Amino acid sequence: MKILFLTDNYPPEMNAPANRTYEHCQEWRKLGASITVITTQPNFPRGEIFPGYRNRLYAVEEMDGVRVIRVWSYITSNSGFALRILDYLSYAFTAFFASLFVRADIIIATSPQFFTACSGALAGCLKRTPWIFEVRDLWPESIKAVGAMKDSLPIRLLERLELFLYRNAAQVVVVTEAFRKNIVARGILPEKIALIPNGVNREEIQQKGEEVRSEIAREISDLRATGKQVVGYIGTHGMAHGLDFILHQAKELQEQAEFSAVHFLFVGDGAEKKNLVALQKELQLTNITMHDAVPRDEAIAILAEVDIALIPLRRSKTFLTVLPSKIFESAALEKPILLGVNGEARKLVEHFHAGICYEPEEAPSFQRALKAILDSGEEWKKGGRTLATEYSRQRLAGEMYAICKELVER
Repeated sequence: MKILFLTDNYPPEMNAPANRTYEHCQEWRKLGASITVITTQPNFPRGEIFPGYRNRLYAVEEMDGVRVIRVWSYITSNSGFALRILDYLSYAFTAFFASLFVRADIIIATSPQFFTACSGALAGCLKRTPWIFEVRDLWPESIKAVGAMKDSLPIRLLERLELFLYRNAAQVVVVTEAFRKNIVARGILPEKIALIPNGVNREEIQQKGEEVRSEIAREISDLRATGKQVVGYIGTHGMAHGLDFILHQAKELQEQAEFSAVHFLFVGDGAEKKNLVALQKELQLTNITMHDAVPRDEAIAILAEVDIALIPLRRSKTFLTVLPSKIFESAALEKPILLGVNGEARKLVEHFHAGICYEPEEAPSFQRALKAILDSGEEWKKGGRTLATEYSRQRLAGEMYAICKELVER
């Protein structure tokens, strides 16, 4: 089976869409698939092309058995809504034309932004090939959730386009049950929607956590040697994550004796990184260290070294439907999760007893949860192991492969 996958994020980028796509492709390759990925030049989140790449119209490379076609796009940093839309549209345009020259039995196009899905729909129509819309975010609803745009005519037009794409796709694959319910409530047939949540390759994560060496991981070891307990956030520093709230909490905790051993570690880049660095200086924080983004393998090594995995989002009804991929990686490494996300994510963490949850952007709740997790020892390890085993990437990728195969045979 020949699979064509359209995504504007792919390794060496290290965000959640890139990781999910890469790991799925590796599992499908083991099952006998021939895979072509059409993506951009790696540049997320700074909007700076990674060393060794150029923003060429068309370039081909082989990456771990997968043919990767990189096309030109307008590249900008992960900030500024209008410029990001231009970025998305330019990729959708060039990816569509590149897809016309790739033989495929099935096409998969992934969100968050669904202009990629527009390319999948057009390519599927012209090539008479079934296509799957993989919904990783309820876009454009999430745009409103982070305050990038208010309800308006452009948003309503995007929502109409969203519904058209759901109806046009041969199959819609969602990553949470809440996404499935939302789409069904808007008139899409339930049997057209398959749930393939995020997951993790537990053995691979643990191996990388043990084998990869990192200067930042050694820095954490030094902090722990002085009696510090390190609370780590490793990932995108975006508008959705509410990391400014965490910095203000760090300021409060810095002045409380019972939290004197707590040290926060932020690793990553994103739209809010500059603002967060400025806020750290303004608040004169001595209990937080900030580092730029690192390659995925090093990020795993850092996560393996921290004492507590922090996973926050802003307070929003939209985020009741999400399942951050950091949950699965932290669980696989048996790290207690300090989760500031309600809804489906909270139910998952509490069900498996893999951490403690707090109300997003609520200071007393955050401090109570942090104190409880500091006092609890290692009781979360078993829950993390069970969660990671239940959400095996190998099994979930196999389920999605079966969907592809059925659509091709049909």
